[in-house]
Amino acid sequence: MKGMKEIKGMRGMKIIFFFFSFFLFFFLFFSCRPQEKYYLTQGDIFKTTAHIKYKYRKDLGKEIFARLDSFDLSLNPFNKNSIIYKVNHNEDVEVDDRFITVFNKAKEISEITGGAYDITCAPLVNIWGFGVEKKDEITPRSIDSIKQFVGYQKVWLEGRKVIKENPSLQINASSIAKGYACDVIAELFDSYGITDYMVEIGGEIHAKGKNPNGKSWSIEILKPIDDTTGTIKEHQELILLDNYSLATSGNYRNFYVKEGKKYAHTINPLTGYPAGTVETDDYLPLLSATVLYPDCMTADAFATAFMVLGLEKSCAIAEQFPEMNYLFIYTNEKGAFLAKKSFR
Repeated sequence: MKGMKEIKGMRGMKIIFFFFSFFLFFFLFFSCRPQEKYYLTQGDIFKTTAHIKYKYRKDLGKEIFARLDSFDLSLNPFNKNSIIYKVNHNEDVEVDDRFITVFNKAKEISEITGGAYDITCAPLVNIWGFGVEKKDEITPRSIDSIKQFVGYQKVWLEGRKVIKENPSLQINASSIAKGYACDVIAELFDSYGITDYMVEIGGEIHAKGKNPNGKSWSIEILKPIDDTTGTIKEHQELILLDNYSLATSGNYRNFYVKEGKKYAHTINPLTGYPAGTVETDDYLPLLSATVLYPDCMTADAFATAFMVLGLEKSCAIAEQFPEMNYLFIYTNEKGAFLAKKSFR
């Protein structure tokens, strides 16, 4: 009997020792494991800035900029080594997956908006002084001449080759690429299992989860007051984002005044003139268009298109998409700011 008691006692000690070792292992594992905290990665990309916050166990700055650098080599029209630059200068080049994704999405938005959105309007952007190349003389004749080789139907993909009707046709994806870049970084974070982050590139944003204060990410929309310095900041709206994207387009920062007339950077591909320059009875120009959508690439493209289309046509298109929310700001005859919004 005494031997049996000793054996049972030894077994008990072994069980206690096992559980003690088990809990000690997990205590040491989790205590030595790096704790999650918020990191900030920021820098320059596409001639604009990037501010990226995320909660994780380590700094992912190298991985983030590796993605952005590869993006730059695909879609930055100012980079002479990029694919889009080579396409625009008729060099023999095969496009990559990023280029194809943006190109196809741009075509889709062009069809939906009846050509109000068109990434082939780069030469028009240039002649008005807002693009890669700047020209001084602008005449109706020069605009009509350029419009002959502007049009999303005049360029297409055959495999990984871009086919143009006219060699003078050029592509500028700046109105959609920054949004897609936000999506690419969001995908990187999702692959790491990161649940709290905010990606902002050139004003386009994708946010998920909570900010460092434990609250939803809040994005302030400013009143579209003409100010090329970017120093005037008056509050218009506060928008909360969680696993959603936001893009804002406006003509109150990037514009110039010539002979008393304002010329803004959003070009209407159908007229060849800056949006709002050629007005019709059914057209009420927007001062800014903010679009919320699950992916930032789509939000970015639509925000630009809506600046061209004006208030009524933009509302009509936006209502076709149940996942789309919007905030359109315009003025009345007295110059007072008015807002039309839909947050479903």
